[in-house]
Amino acid sequence: MKRPCFTLLLTVSAVLLWVVTLTAIDCRAADITLTYSIFFPSTHGQAKAADAWAKEVEKRTQGRVKINLFYGGTLTQADQCFDGVLNGISDLGMSCFAYTRGRFPVMEALDLPLGYPSGQAATYVANGFYRRWQPRELGGVKLLYIHAHGPGLLHSVKPIRTLDELKGKKIRSTGLSAKVVTALGAIPVAMPQGGTYEALQKGIVDGTFAPIETLKGWKQAEVVKSTTEATAVGYTTAMFVTMNLKKWNSLPPDIRKILEQVSEEWIDVHARAWDDLDAEGRRYTLSLGNRIIPLSQAESRRWVKGVAPVVDEYVVASRSQGVNPEKAVRDIQASIKAFGKKKFSSYRQYKLATGVK
Repeated sequence: MKRPCFTLLLTVSAVLLWVVTLTAIDCRAADITLTYSIFFPSTHGQAKAADAWAKEVEKRTQGRVKINLFYGGTLTQADQCFDGVLNGISDLGMSCFAYTRGRFPVMEALDLPLGYPSGQAATYVANGFYRRWQPRELGGVKLLYIHAHGPGLLHSVKPIRTLDELKGKKIRSTGLSAKVVTALGAIPVAMPQGGTYEALQKGIVDGTFAPIETLKGWKQAEVVKSTTEATAVGYTTAMFVTMNLKKWNSLPPDIRKILEQVSEEWIDVHARAWDDLDAEGRRYTLSLGNRIIPLSQAESRRWVKGVAPVVDEYVVASRSQGVNPEKAVRDIQASIKAFGKKKFSSYRQYKLATGVK
């Protein structure tokens, strides 16, 4: 008579052990904490967009995922962010491809002065370009999405309407924009955004090349008088949001699916944020009595011809790295032209219209 009781006790114990084991597994799955390194300061609109992304991921995973954000390069510096993700210093990272020139020969084509009309255009084009090309240079990480600012424009202390008026002027610029400045006949002066206000105020530089959002975000509208709206040579800076590949592969499939869904939706969030920031910069500079000077079609053609050597230099340098740079440039130019023919209300609509997978 004791054997059935003993058997029952064993069965109950086994069931309890099974329940406890499942509960432990569930608890572990509900405790996924990720670190996210962001080079923007916490006050920047793009940092706020990243914070909203993290909160949305946490919400849709019902708290199973928590993301700790580190702003202003406090976990990894901007030029170390990609390697930081690659090597597991941070699980996630946001920074610019341009901060490690030569590292991303395919993706660098996105930053060329090809005439981006807006942050939305630059962001949509960048994501579509990546999905079509799938470059091996990003094979070591999981790329979640890309965003990119609106056209870099010329802001100056004195009005500049033509290339002749720009020639010989000292223009604050860095990286690719310095090459654009040189090609247009001006003198590039390298300095961070933080030092530009004082440099303009003291006459150390005559102008700066940057998105118009900097006129409010960095208060530079207080020390310039005009913006030359040279959108025909508008360049951008493409920015990645990546995840450590080992960490990505360790996540449950449903969590990976949610991360991909939210990331695709946030392409629109970042695009709007860039254009909203540019609109604020435009309103702010006009409110101070500054001028925005559009270029005539004939003058725009001169500027486009002027920056051609910048594109040529990219083509020559990238060809030696096994890239088909001419095809890459044509691809981007065709994508930008699509925005001249049609307006897109969302990245999803853009994908459907352009055949992006």
